[in-house]
Amino acid sequence: MPEGKGQGPTTRDRRALAHQIPSFIPVHLDTPTHPKSNLSSGEAGAPGFLRSKDSPDYALLNQLLYEGNAKEVERLVREALADGRPVDEVLNEGLIAGMSVVGEDFKYNILYVPEVLVAARAMKTGLAVLKPVLVASAAENPPRGTLVIGTVKGDLHDIGKNLVCMMAEGAGFKVIDLGVDQTAEQFIDAARLHKADIVGMSALLTTTMPYMKVVIDEFQKHPDLASIKLAVGGAPVNRMFAEEIGADGYGPDAPSSVEMFLGFVNAA
Repeated sequence: MPEGKGQGPTTRDRRALAHQIPSFIPVHLDTPTHPKSNLSSGEAGAPGFLRSKDSPDYALLNQLLYEGNAKEVERLVREALADGRPVDEVLNEGLIAGMSVVGEDFKYNILYVPEVLVAARAMKTGLAVLKPVLVASAAENPPRGTLVIGTVKGDLHDIGKNLVCMMAEGAGFKVIDLGVDQTAEQFIDAARLHKADIVGMSALLTTTMPYMKVVIDEFQKHPDLASIKLAVGGAPVNRMFAEEIGADGYGPDAPSSVEMFLGFVNAA
């Protein structure tokens, strides 16, 4: 993977990589707050971090994430939770909003691969703070279903998948995260072992998304796995592709993916 400016991927791959932010985080062109421009305006101010209990400074959190300041992202997220802010609010307005701007700036050559990776690490730090809160809220109730999820063979990207895992756990699913570079056999073995209701596959690259069809074709060879719903998502994936390969569902982003999972189990 390129390491310096001027050596970035092609436009097609750049647009795909922008969506590692996700393979399941929505990226919007009309994001209201641009952290970089906010920094130059001086509005964020020095390290006061949260303005008040009623008005967290999510613009500053967006900015720190954009800059890849993992230590301060973690501190801001902890302060927001300590001030009683809803975890979903901190996730969406504090972390996802910032990474949406990172994704757009990468797509249009404002940021390059090393900067995106630094921002992604900062987001992971913030997600690590939120995850126990989301999971704890779901632990009091029986699981809604079991989700086995992984990134397909040949693909090592996992930021979007990790967000889907966390949000699915928060929604009450038992989540089995297989990690990256998973073969069809590994998906099948895990689905059997954990009695999965849903198997989710993620891919970032156009070169790896065809392997999703390999996984689906292998599942269809086993009658005992016929009741399992097979879902796909990721940057190069779209609804038409999902239908063509025989997937049961397509998730364009993490919230939509979780809604899809809930629809599967509610219809069962």
